[in-house]
Amino acid sequence: MNARRLSAPITLDGVLDENVWEEAVPLPYKMQQPQYGVAPSERSEVLLAYDEEYLYLGGRLWLSDSSYLRPTTYKRDAFDGTTDYFGIIIDSYLDKENAVAFFTTPTGLRWDGVVWNDAMREEDMSIDWNTFWDAATTYSGEGWFAEMRIPWSSLRFQDKNGEVVMGIISWWYIAARNEVDIFPLIPLNWGSMSGWKPSQAQEFRFEGVRSSNPLYLAPYILGGVQQSFDLNEAETLYERSREPSIEAGLDMKYGITSNLTMDLTINTDFAQVEADDQQVNLTRFGLFFPEKRLFFQERASIFDFSFDGFNRLFYSRRIGIDDDEKPVRIYGGARLVGRVGKSDLGFLNMQTAASESLHSENFGLLRFRRQMWNENTYIGGIFTNRMDFQGNYNTAWGLDGIIRPFGDEYITARWAQSFENGKPNALFSLDPARIYLNWERRRYDGFSYNVSLSKAGKDYSPGMGFELRENYTSLEPKLAYGWLMGDESKFLRVRAFMEGLLVENHGAGRTESAIISTGIQYETKKGWGGLATLIFDHEFVSDTFELSDEVAIPIGKAYDFFQASGFVFSPFGQLIGGMAEYTIGQFYDGSLFSAGLGPRVKVSSHFELEGFYGYNHVRFPKREQQLTTHLARLKALYMLNTKFSIVAFLQYNSLEEVYAGNVRLRFNPKEGNDLYIVYNDLLNGNRKREVPHLPFTSERAVVVKYTYTFQL
Repeated sequence: MNARRLSAPITLDGVLDENVWEEAVPLPYKMQQPQYGVAPSERSEVLLAYDEEYLYLGGRLWLSDSSYLRPTTYKRDAFDGTTDYFGIIIDSYLDKENAVAFFTTPTGLRWDGVVWNDAMREEDMSIDWNTFWDAATTYSGEGWFAEMRIPWSSLRFQDKNGEVVMGIISWWYIAARNEVDIFPLIPLNWGSMSGWKPSQAQEFRFEGVRSSNPLYLAPYILGGVQQSFDLNEAETLYERSREPSIEAGLDMKYGITSNLTMDLTINTDFAQVEADDQQVNLTRFGLFFPEKRLFFQERASIFDFSFDGFNRLFYSRRIGIDDDEKPVRIYGGARLVGRVGKSDLGFLNMQTAASESLHSENFGLLRFRRQMWNENTYIGGIFTNRMDFQGNYNTAWGLDGIIRPFGDEYITARWAQSFENGKPNALFSLDPARIYLNWERRRYDGFSYNVSLSKAGKDYSPGMGFELRENYTSLEPKLAYGWLMGDESKFLRVRAFMEGLLVENHGAGRTESAIISTGIQYETKKGWGGLATLIFDHEFVSDTFELSDEVAIPIGKAYDFFQASGFVFSPFGQLIGGMAEYTIGQFYDGSLFSAGLGPRVKVSSHFELEGFYGYNHVRFPKREQQLTTHLARLKALYMLNTKFSIVAFLQYNSLEEVYAGNVRLRFNPKEGNDLYIVYNDLLNGNRKREVPHLPFTSERAVVVKYTYTFQL
């Protein structure tokens, strides 16, 4: 389709009263859910247009009942099912795999994010990516009206003589009716992420458009004070230390070409980043935390080199965060991402300071991927290097390919090797190697499958990656059958599945894990959903496995146990709702009861509360051991408008016996202009459990950070 070029400018005010809007292309929405393919229940006019500077999307979104209007939040990047959303998803490179998304709500907030891997899973999306664009809305008893203006300079693309073709998806989510109206009409064959898939976008041609190469300079200044209590050398007293500081740094973004972007950073600071969730770990493996730092977000999918589960060759949280999840100063670095022809390119280099547990280190990464005979087939390579100035190094390289032979069939193959000081480092050996093969049918409805074979050698250790296990071979088959329910059914979709996992530990010379699970997943047309699973688990414990200082699983033994688990969630469109989860059954040579409850309350459009309480009770009667843990989170958010907000986040972890508090004030008058005031506190519970008694607080900090962005 040809997009319409405007003959006059548009005033961004959320009214859509300019005559020039009549030159725009109307997008014929159809209902995607809850009734697929029928006319929308509410009337709308959705208009797409552009000029040499901006891409515009306008919406006249009428409502037959004023009670359907949901202006429930002002939060930037709110992922909130209680409010309506209207916006656009843009595959700017037309690679049928990656896209950027821009949405607004009746209150005029801005939501932007990225999707990758053709939005196959909810994990293939990030809302931590931000760029420069504007939105304006108005609303009344008749409905609401929106104008969105996206600069071409905020979209990276490849134009040919001023002409570019992009994939476009636009939809309107009506929260009160749990309804999605969309263009183009995309089947629900891929589950809840169907409406995000770049491969299903409508192609639009834009003429007379050339991407500019803006230069953004974003200096920041930071001031604050940090207080901590550390045990003295005699171990008789906790002594207080206070460190006031004033720092400055600089971030720079430059479009080298229309499709290559360079980011530079000096004295990088992430004080404003949202705190991680506390977790209780009842497994023998390390915890995986998602990346939330903006610097690592743009086209992060280029750097993806994943294996089974969370295992990956590159895990960006290795940079600037130590193994205890404490921040490490970043002196600076550079990042280059983009697309040249049919090739994706990625480069990263960062230098960190020394910390208590690490020397000053350099992190380097090169990534290359090239699209082959169809838009979903790639081959690529990766190189990572982590080194300090003491002679320690860890280098890894890998080759990978994703092949789509036909239909929804995908084959993925990855090979990697790591080399580090102190190891044999034989190039033609499987000991430092990682092999991964996967064949899957990417489909929700009908029969689908996913079979993975993975192997890690005894010397494989990616210094910039994440691995749950060492020296093993695993086989992981998954079978499923899904139904997209008819118009008369109360259910939207139902899926039955069976999954397995077999892990051979080569160090112990025996089966480490053998798991079989079966269950059913469902979602109703009103928005209720849930999952129920039965699990048989065989585990051999060869290494130390401590649940706490007093409770451990004996090693050198095999255990067989059964469990039932699941969850249920209420419709996201309800102003009061939540989710509940459970696991009950045997646990190694004992029993486990685990339950979690996550309520949420929309008090008003300016104030909301959400929480979580998790309870775990583990008993080992034969060994007269037991463990009870409590994990609680409470988050309160106040929003004066789209520019000013305060969020307070309090967490309690009984296993660590700590209370973690985080309060964040943000003033954001426009994109790139931010003032943050952040307060962090780590309080000790049961202070008398150790001698000398623990201090009231272990760490406390108050930070003020201001960033201003100049566009040159």
